[in-house]
Amino acid sequence: MLEPDRFDYSPIFDRPAIKWPNNARVALWVSPNMEHYEYLPPKADWRNQWPRTPHPDVSGYAHKDYGNRVAFWRMLEVMDAHKIRCTVSLNEAVLEHFPDITKAMVKRDYDYMSHGIYNTRFLNKLTLDEERAFYKDCIDTLKKHTGKQLKGMLTPAISPTEATPDLMAEAGLIYHADWFHDDQPFPLKVKSGRLISMPYAIDINDGTYNRFGCTPEYWYQSLKNQFDIVYEEGAESGRTICLSLHPYIIAAPSRIKYLDAILDYILSHAGVWNTTGDEIAQYYMDNYHDMMVKHLKSKKSPVAERAA
Repeated sequence: MLEPDRFDYSPIFDRPAIKWPNNARVALWVSPNMEHYEYLPPKADWRNQWPRTPHPDVSGYAHKDYGNRVAFWRMLEVMDAHKIRCTVSLNEAVLEHFPDITKAMVKRDYDYMSHGIYNTRFLNKLTLDEERAFYKDCIDTLKKHTGKQLKGMLTPAISPTEATPDLMAEAGLIYHADWFHDDQPFPLKVKSGRLISMPYAIDINDGTYNRFGCTPEYWYQSLKNQFDIVYEEGAESGRTICLSLHPYIIAAPSRIKYLDAILDYILSHAGVWNTTGDEIAQYYMDNYHDMMVKHLKSKKSPVAERAA
């Protein structure tokens, strides 16, 4: 068994080819993280929510609060100009604390990938029953405020438990975005139901670039390079690209033009499916999940079967 035994190894050149709608080469989904960090979160003795200083960390809190007060609204203008229907990576407390933001997202018919309730409350130490209750809360809260059925999740601050994929599938979710190990959706092994990994992006995330002090020009060029390669490879078998963003970073006045520029560049190409994470996941489930599972079973060697 190859740990963590949640997926089989499958080299990307040796899979059934994926054809996106209208023979698109690349499925583009844009995922702004709409987050809310508590000023004084409940103490978690295994992971410090504000590690820079003893709580409160006014600087850290204020930086993120800028996203909800100002940058989100600036980002909307760019998204609207490019007809982007976002897949919001959503701390669902935003829905209750910031009703103006909720109204703006609902008006645009955005899709939502839950990012938990607060980005300062982690899953790592939850019991099975506590984690089950967490998914029910996320599903019910999203439905109440947006009318949408929750299909996917990026766990809060990426804090899954060993049981997370099983419990997500049990709750009726179809995709899990914590795994960044592929350029295509891929089946995950779960105890019941079906679940896939969705290629959310951590390496080209604006947060990653900001953490390491990279310039927005460098971020733009990296995104461009990333797109050029997956676009080329997508001629053979469909690929995905996720623009994973944080409004408080990319929608600052000094950076917003680079978001506009990269969307302009990507969408200038024919064969780009401008879509959402929910739609990619559902399309894969409807057309490729079972085919891929069958393909993987056919590829298992007698040695691998004995070891499984």
